[in-house]
Amino acid sequence: MMRMLLLFLLIGARYLSAQSTFHGNNARTGVYEGAGPKQLGRVKWTFKTGGPIVASPTVADGVVYITSTDTYVYAIDQETGKEKWKLKTRMPIASSPTISGGVLYLVTSSSGLAAIDAATGQIKWVLPTEFERRFEARNLHGYMPASQTIPDAWDIYTSSPAVANGKVYFGSGDGNVYAADAQTGMLQWKFATKDVVHASPAVVGNTVFIGSFDSNLYAIDAETGAEKWVFQAGQDPNIHNQVGFQSSPAVVDGVVYAGCRDGHVYAIDANSGRKKWDYPTSKSWVNGTPAVRDGLVYVGTSDSSRFMGLDAKTGRLRFNFDAHAYMFSSAALAGDLAYVGDHNGRLYAIDTKSGKLAWEYQTEAAKQDPLKILKPNGSLNQEALFAPVFNDFEDMYVDVYKFTSIGAIVSSPIVDKGVVYFSSMDGNVYALQ
Repeated sequence: MMRMLLLFLLIGARYLSAQSTFHGNNARTGVYEGAGPKQLGRVKWTFKTGGPIVASPTVADGVVYITSTDTYVYAIDQETGKEKWKLKTRMPIASSPTISGGVLYLVTSSSGLAAIDAATGQIKWVLPTEFERRFEARNLHGYMPASQTIPDAWDIYTSSPAVANGKVYFGSGDGNVYAADAQTGMLQWKFATKDVVHASPAVVGNTVFIGSFDSNLYAIDAETGAEKWVFQAGQDPNIHNQVGFQSSPAVVDGVVYAGCRDGHVYAIDANSGRKKWDYPTSKSWVNGTPAVRDGLVYVGTSDSSRFMGLDAKTGRLRFNFDAHAYMFSSAALAGDLAYVGDHNGRLYAIDTKSGKLAWEYQTEAAKQDPLKILKPNGSLNQEALFAPVFNDFEDMYVDVYKFTSIGAIVSSPIVDKGVVYFSSMDGNVYALQ
């Protein structure tokens, strides 16, 4: 009887901890215990915030935690969808929270790592970084004026922390990867890259894996901060479009899987940093974090609007789902389905074997489509979406706003107790069952 109780407690602890960080676990595999809804039953609840949400929800101990661009952190009752507490910060938040040991960790947009009491919403400590900024460059994406340094409107996320080995690991817009003491917030080490780091670290064993907008993916000693190896992806020195790791890595069976803005999905040996294979995506960004399970890698693309299943050993395409619009969201794997969001305001539930659509949910904003940027099947009306307004880089920000108007889902879903939770640029958190 005691053995059974111990086994139950161990399984329960793993089940609870599996949802407490971005993409399910510190390896960022996107795998969740149990199944999610096989059919779209009903909306269990929605929770409205005061601004678009780009971050992903986190579940721990019966509470859903979310951050919003309205500058608040929210704790929501998992069953009722009622607010338990909220904490105001100085600036909009684009970091998905991590819960560990009763503490919520997130990267602020005002240069720092914050530790917050998960039960009360009280700030415990803040570790300042040097600064925070978006990825930027001259002649970015070919926008005018070519001589002006332009911040990238599509750099929408900031890093989400990983807690392991008594430390909190995260990336920063100042170009550094940081390790802080999880209890005190004291800096343990920092590792310099050559550009913005908004990917979230994967931590497996004694290694931190993380990519940078300098187009390098790094393996860093988790204890000392020393570089183990570096993998260089494609470069684009002219318009800086096909460059940079916005995707976070996923690590499974000694292989690091990561997407890159250079239009590739990479499989890299975790020990040596040598490339095992790469899959080209017709110059489409791969900004979502790969989800990996049972020998398949699941990931979406931007311009080609695909959700793909790739063979984990060879990189060969196993299936190709037409998502109709850009996909920055990272898939959650639960049961036989992959749950993933899309810029067209739809959440897709896709069969992980066949790649066929099981069901979809559409936000009300997408149904209303006030700016008429969607076609009936969910594909993008290119003329309405990309109609120039300023004829310079400001049009990039107008385009992002248009996606906000239809409740684009750029966050990554999570699955817990048969319910799928996700957030949207319409400002809502959704619970579907």
